[in-house]
Amino acid sequence: MSEPAAREQPIRVTADMLDVARPVDTRIDFERGMSYAPAATLALIIALGAIFAWQLQSGALASRESIIAAGALVRDHVMRGEWWRIMSATMLHGSGQHLVSNVVSLYILGMATEHAYGARRMLLMYLASAIAGSLLSMAMSDGPSVGASGAIFGLMGAAIVLFWRYRGELLVRDKRIGVVIAGWALLTLLSGLMVPMIDNAAHLGGLIGGALAAWGVRPKILRRRVVYLSTRLR
Repeated sequence: MSEPAAREQPIRVTADMLDVARPVDTRIDFERGMSYAPAATLALIIALGAIFAWQLQSGALASRESIIAAGALVRDHVMRGEWWRIMSATMLHGSGQHLVSNVVSLYILGMATEHAYGARRMLLMYLASAIAGSLLSMAMSDGPSVGASGAIFGLMGAAIVLFWRYRGELLVRDKRIGVVIAGWALLTLLSGLMVPMIDNAAHLGGLIGGALAAWGVRPKILRRRVVYLSTRLR
């Protein structure tokens, strides 16, 4: 008998040919839906700018005495009952450069944390971090001290907790973002050790306060995952 002129070649079976369930990535795309004009963050920035304009108009930057009169954090004054300085100091700034550097950081970190946690929770974290920063600053130095950086460091702490604790539930296109933020915090703290004018205690207090505040709060953004899963199961 003669063999067939051509033999049939074997067919390779691939997963695409099989009607099998494939794993579904249920992680939340962190960047999706993020606003570049976060309302609460912009409101804070406008408030800081308005207060600085008042400082310039009122002469609050003219001397040590004038900045103290404006509301700077001074341990002796707080211990005499002027507790409002714990917050008022976080709304004041020592120069235009000081304000601008804080506003840039606030915009970046505020945009991320407001997107993740929602405006109300972000503002509560900011408030808690501001208080924590002022308390540690007061414990470590006599003052005077001013600036929003303690509260901003709190948002940084909240962002670090977010990207580390929920790394398995969030889809972040650049995996290095959490490391970059942590490195940014460490570098700023180290820089503060070399510059006497920088209130490193406020930075550290705010960072710890923000991290602790974020640890007990499940991000609002992850609610989308619950809705998505419930829809898939119907």
